[in-house]
Amino acid sequence: MSDHLTIVDHPLVQHKLTLMRDKTRSTAEFRQLLREISQLLAYEVTRSLALGTKTIETPMQAMQAPVLEGKKL
Repeated sequence: MSDHLTIVDHPLVQHKLTLMRDKTRSTAEFRQLLREISQLLAYEVTRSLALGTKTIETPMQAMQAPVLEGKKL
């Protein structure tokens, strides 16, 4: 399989795709489902972003917190 192909078989994505494919779906509903699927896919697309840490002050104490490395989104 190609390194550039990701198959997303998450149950929520599959369910929303089924709803989208229904020929009785209105254009507005189709667009809403497309937005929802796009948000779900964003998690998959950004899964391999590099993380670093930085020190922050919380109400309790200082901690090392995860932050995106390199160019930010």
